[in-house]
Amino acid sequence: MKFPRAYTLKEISELIDSEFVGGETFPIFGMNEIHVVEEGDIVFVDHPKYYDKALESKASVVLINKDVECPEGKALLISDDPFRDFNKLTKFFRPFQSANTSIAETAEIGEGTIIQPNVFIGNHVRIGKHCTIHPNVTIYDHCVIGDHVTIHSGTVLGSDAFYYKNRPEGLDKLISGGRVVVEDHVDIGAACTIDRGVTGDTLIKTGSKLDNQIQIGHDTVIGKKCMIASQVGIAGCVVVEDEVIMWGQVGVTSAATIGKKAIILAQTGVAKSLEGGKTYFGSPAEEARDKLKQMALVKKIPEILEKLKKI
Repeated sequence: MKFPRAYTLKEISELIDSEFVGGETFPIFGMNEIHVVEEGDIVFVDHPKYYDKALESKASVVLINKDVECPEGKALLISDDPFRDFNKLTKFFRPFQSANTSIAETAEIGEGTIIQPNVFIGNHVRIGKHCTIHPNVTIYDHCVIGDHVTIHSGTVLGSDAFYYKNRPEGLDKLISGGRVVVEDHVDIGAACTIDRGVTGDTLIKTGSKLDNQIQIGHDTVIGKKCMIASQVGIAGCVVVEDEVIMWGQVGVTSAATIGKKAIILAQTGVAKSLEGGKTYFGSPAEEARDKLKQMALVKKIPEILEKLKKI
């Protein structure tokens, strides 16, 4: 998420009532999670396991719960609860805005686009030219839709990330302030749910086609010309490279990368990153040819045991 203007380190520290290490006028341009952070951004870290990763990231400012040595060229915000204070910043820069109309006044809709009855289009949504948005679609605030996009009935774009911190008093939600961005010539089927990024974008690139009843988690990137069949569930922070095919009921774990032109057969469970250009099957996913050979051998086990008894 980029701020509407550059903020100083002192200004940000005052927003969250924290101490800081660095020059008062140190410029800050946005905030993001570790996997998408850029120079000029704030990133937060609240566990020693990830201190080094955050401090060595591209982030210019690290919101952290320990007074550590500040790396050269960076600044620190010292907080007793970085998770809480990251939420404070999200609320400040991307506050929830209620709606009292089906299509927000700040929404932009391109020439030739058809909006069917009972569609909700939130604040600051941008929809391109010659799109078709079918009945009962919900498009949350700040989503961006390209040209020649079709979205079928019951689909929801921009719902919150499934992201919680386990505290003694209960589960604390990390507030979502990101977007869903859909590029040109994308088709999205009925009853799909596509979560927005926590601070960045969930992205569906040009020419990809989604069947009905698909779940895509926060900050996931779907490449160009991908085909995803019904009942696929993709967790957050996944990268699906160009021209990948996923058949029905595939499940993909968080932060996995699926290489270009991979084919994932139905009911496969993807528990780690997969190379491109291969076909996969099973749970956990393996190359389909190897998995099918294994299954054939398993079927022969009773026959082998009977032969062993006769020896």
